[in-house]
Amino acid sequence: MTQSSNRIGLLGGSFNPAHGGHRRISLFVLDALGLDEVWWLVSPGNPLKPKAGMAPLVARMKAAQAMARRAPIRVTAIEREFGSPYTIDTLRALRRRYPKREFVWLMGSDNLLQFHRWKDWRGIARTMPIAVIARPGYDAHADASPASAWFRRYNVSAATFRNRGEWSAPSLVNLRFDPDPRSATAIRRADPNWADRFADGAVRDQLTHRLIGSAGAQPA
Repeated sequence: MTQSSNRIGLLGGSFNPAHGGHRRISLFVLDALGLDEVWWLVSPGNPLKPKAGMAPLVARMKAAQAMARRAPIRVTAIEREFGSPYTIDTLRALRRRYPKREFVWLMGSDNLLQFHRWKDWRGIARTMPIAVIARPGYDAHADASPASAWFRRYNVSAATFRNRGEWSAPSLVNLRFDPDPRSATAIRRADPNWADRFADGAVRDQLTHRLIGSAGAQPA
């Protein structure tokens, strides 16, 4: 990454599997907020989601890299190195490891609806700005959520956020664009064996450059 690539969007999730909606959201936010890259943080395990039906990490990584091809998107499982499944720990560790980068946390309005259930969610808000992307069927409920009420004093427009010389937190940017109905749940239902196509061999993390396979992460 060049030194000029300082503004990074972080999109976390299971990516079980990654799909066109993830890519479309990432490209939209890149343009809307003037980002240099988006990093897809492929989670080893989400404490708010059941483990049943979760594909192996190597399959989710490979599928995500295929979906992100030829876009300013990096696919990484760096969360494994931080030893915690919680977003607050991941974000703080990223800021320590990459002190010259400016990060914005990206999430859908469905996540804002349950954000108050996340570990130290106010700490997340104070660690870096947050951009919330509209998702069909969730916006009205998300607007009435405890987290949304807390964030009201920190709302900023996308134009104001993009033009700031230096980002600050807490800040919440609401982004709206044409709804994308695609979901990983629907893809798994239609193609329950999708992970089998990505199961063999190892995959190289696009951020840490470590190999990830059945034996875990090894140095490059």
